[in-house]
Amino acid sequence: MSPHPFTPEPPHRRARGFALPDLLAIVGILLLLAALLEIPLAQSRRQARLARCLANLQEVNRAVLNFATDHTQMLPAPVVDQAGELQWWYKEQVKKYVGLDSASSTNDTVFACPDDRGYTDPQPFWQSGRFDFGSYVYNGVLLPGLPSIAGLPTTAIRQPARTLLVMEWTAHAPLSWHRSRTGARNAPFYRDAESVAGFVDGHAALTKIYYDGYNAAYTQDPIAGYDYQYSAN
Repeated sequence: MSPHPFTPEPPHRRARGFALPDLLAIVGILLLLAALLEIPLAQSRRQARLARCLANLQEVNRAVLNFATDHTQMLPAPVVDQAGELQWWYKEQVKKYVGLDSASSTNDTVFACPDDRGYTDPQPFWQSGRFDFGSYVYNGVLLPGLPSIAGLPTTAIRQPARTLLVMEWTAHAPLSWHRSRTGARNAPFYRDAESVAGFVDGHAALTKIYYDGYNAAYTQDPIAGYDYQYSAN
């Protein structure tokens, strides 16, 4: 008896390949999963940038205090013929305490906050020589009638755990680089914007900044209920 000849499987019994609707459904599922994963990843990246900013500011805060230790407890003060405002150019007096001994530049990453978005210029503060390549300002605004600790001995500061030493520029506004209510915009200023700040007692924290609706935050101490002040009183 001859072998049974091969009989092709009827078309309706063959395995069906992917049709366009199947492919579109799979792509949609993959996109949904990617979107769900992106949310915690974005949050993780924001937290990492905040942690880096806080760590950098703590080093800068420590550098200012070490400068004072080496100068009979006197905090940075104006320098004759200094190129810019003390609130930015204090860096030239303290940078050696973080191991920097060359001309200031964008390589000075310890003075840079990863979330720094600048203000009126198109680049972050730490990328600009006008601001001595730094994101952090010193509590040393030299305008008549404004609170400042420039040139004071640390022993004259009555509440070192409340008194600001160095901080993100946003504390002067106030705005926030980390939990912004204005997105990437630098207006309007608003109350309780959170900025990383360092204090005379050496600690640093993400701190809510007071705004009265009219005056920049650095022009006055806050009302009761805030954990910081600009003045030495």
